[in-house]
Amino acid sequence: MDSETLIEETRNGLVENVHQGLISGVNDQLQSLYQVGNEEQYVYFRSAAKPIQALPIFLSDVISKYDITDEEAALFTASQRGEKYHIAALESLLKKLPLQEEDLFCAAAYPLNAEPKEEMIGNHGAKRKLYHNCAGKHLGFMALCIDKGYPIQGYWEKDHPLQQQIISILSVLSEVPALKIKVGIDGCGVPVFAIPLKNMAITYLKLACPDLIEDKDIRQAVITMTKVMNAQPNIVASEHFICSVLLRDENIVAKGGAQGVYCFGLKNERKAFALKVLSGSEDVWPNIVASTLEQINYKNKHTITSLRELRPSVVKNDAGLIVGEIKEMFIL
Repeated sequence: MDSETLIEETRNGLVENVHQGLISGVNDQLQSLYQVGNEEQYVYFRSAAKPIQALPIFLSDVISKYDITDEEAALFTASQRGEKYHIAALESLLKKLPLQEEDLFCAAAYPLNAEPKEEMIGNHGAKRKLYHNCAGKHLGFMALCIDKGYPIQGYWEKDHPLQQQIISILSVLSEVPALKIKVGIDGCGVPVFAIPLKNMAITYLKLACPDLIEDKDIRQAVITMTKVMNAQPNIVASEHFICSVLLRDENIVAKGGAQGVYCFGLKNERKAFALKVLSGSEDVWPNIVASTLEQINYKNKHTITSLRELRPSVVKNDAGLIVGEIKEMFIL
């Protein structure tokens, strides 16, 4: 990949870690405003695709039919991390849907966050499919299958009508023909999509600026879904995680994915960004996104401050002593 250095981590002046990567930023004319590295590089969305994968549910009457709350609906877009409020919302959602936990295709897991995971193991709790960080997405998939009369069996297969609908929606949002969308298998077992990084940014531009979507049904579904995401930021991720920090800003639509992929759109500025950290690190997301917002002179300084607090630009040892720096090296 044609990439550039995004982040350097130093210890006592010596470079210890280097994070190469790619960034693409677009405007509402679908033009490239900012480019670091090759923005035409195909990149897998991973979990940054979850809002797109949730849109068929928001296009249906599943939410109203089963009296699903905003908190529960946010799970359809979430990489939930196993906090008590996540588990409570998942349990509540499961009770409302005509589904069984064992029908979920995702694997049984412990909570993703360390504290609830350690507590569960300490209490001799068992892994559950409901604790998988993609469980909300899978519950949504199965609920939609029931609503549409699709077979639940094989909902994770590329050729299943649900997955074909998702590819069609992604094509509309990304401006990439369906036949040019590359499809792999994600960690939870369902299809995962790769498109050029620029088109990932375009996808999030349309999530932030739904007036750019010609299909009125998809447009309204995006408006409804993004309102839910902004209203329930902790459900989408958790308190001290970048997605929740950004979604607390009602001007931002954001979601990250595994292996260093992050996407966000700015509603008022009518711009959007997609980035890929080639080391696969999620740790440096706050530094990169904060620097990006600073470089475009983003008006909400509280959001930038919150990102800086999430991951300060210093390296500390176990005793809390400052022993190094985290430096943003890229210029948009």
